[in-house]
Amino acid sequence: QVQLEESGGGLVQPGGSLSVSCAASGRSFGINVMGWYRQAPGKQRELVAFINQTGAPNYAESVKGRFTISRDNAKNTVYLQMNSLQPDDTAVYYCWLMGFWGRGTQVTVSS
Repeated sequence: QVQLEESGGGLVQPGGSLSVSCAASGRSFGINVMGWYRQAPGKQRELVAFINQTGAPNYAESVKGRFTISRDNAKNTVYLQMNSLQPDDTAVYYCWLMGFWGRGTQVTVSS
């Protein structure tokens, strides 16, 4: 079993920034791909970004140039720095690792 605990998130005005993080714990899982998904009300869960074992990132087109994913393998933690946030970014953000999901953290972009 793998446990994923997200932190961060919250309320921010359009154009603002937020950072979320996800710490993994539990059974040995080595260094694997980790990702962030999000789900807005009434919409399907969608991939935001993922980062591979060597730290190479991949982003959804909608967040390219605004979001940055990074990881600290020593801490089993993945981060998502979100800049230039817009109301369309409002969603619950979920961490993913090896088929396991975190409980999610709410990000709300509103004036």
